[in-house]
Amino acid sequence: MKLFVGITDKSWFDQLSSVGPDEVNFWKPGESGSFGVLQPGELFLFKLHSPLNYIVGGAYFLRFSRLPVSLAWEAFGTKNGVRSLGDFRERIAKYRKEPIGLDPSIGNIILTEPFWFSQDAWIPAPSDWPKSTVQGKSYDALEGRGFELLASVRERLGANRFEILESKTRYGVTESRYRIGQGGFRVLVTDAYQRRCAITGESTLPVLEAAHIRPYAAEGPHEVSNGILMRSDMHTLFDRGLIGVSPDYKILVSSQIGEQYNNGKRYYDLENQSLRQLPTDTFDQPDQDYLAWHQEYVFVP
Repeated sequence: MKLFVGITDKSWFDQLSSVGPDEVNFWKPGESGSFGVLQPGELFLFKLHSPLNYIVGGAYFLRFSRLPVSLAWEAFGTKNGVRSLGDFRERIAKYRKEPIGLDPSIGNIILTEPFWFSQDAWIPAPSDWPKSTVQGKSYDALEGRGFELLASVRERLGANRFEILESKTRYGVTESRYRIGQGGFRVLVTDAYQRRCAITGESTLPVLEAAHIRPYAAEGPHEVSNGILMRSDMHTLFDRGLIGVSPDYKILVSSQIGEQYNNGKRYYDLENQSLRQLPTDTFDQPDQDYLAWHQEYVFVP
């Protein structure tokens, strides 16, 4: 088991710690690179830039994904630790030290269940922290400095808030204990469908949206199996019950499209076809119970 200590601006910490969001995006401004240090559910800690050499909070790692800044903003908004899209773009340009394009790609370390320490509980950076470190440093959580850090975090959060989980679910965390937020849900579904609309195969990312099968307002969870990636018009029709998906992944098209709008041929051409795109991992594919719920309570024949 590993943990990672990432370096961040105090402005990022101040903004997010003041509102206490359910998820955060610890973004990386570079055009390339990845983050393969942690497994889902492992601990990611926040350290401020020198001379404030303190660990001030943390969260649980969920996913790394490269996204255009526009989608990162749509998915996480101020949970990016910025106040506006303009502010977001300015900070990226500042770190890159050059003008940026219309919609640059950035790295996104998506974290869930963040926690924040009051200043009197800040943890001093480990004594072996390299002064030349730019992005962060990983530790073995079960020995040495990593174990000491883990113990310090546990002490501040209390045993009821933090524990090493002996068994892990699909994302390395138990669903009853760690929640996937709306932004994380969108990114997870987008990546699970390989950035293609399940119904049409469309791959133009700005028009793709993560649709809940059972809406969150109707007790539908932020789980990939409760989501389908759809082109925006398909998403609208799906939410209104004018398009559905059967439990065997066939496309359903309501008669009301033609009756109410005297149109809809391009949608009727899809009727009874199989979904064109599904996650390769069966665990992420649409849950049949959620599809049956949508067909019974939302879809209009």
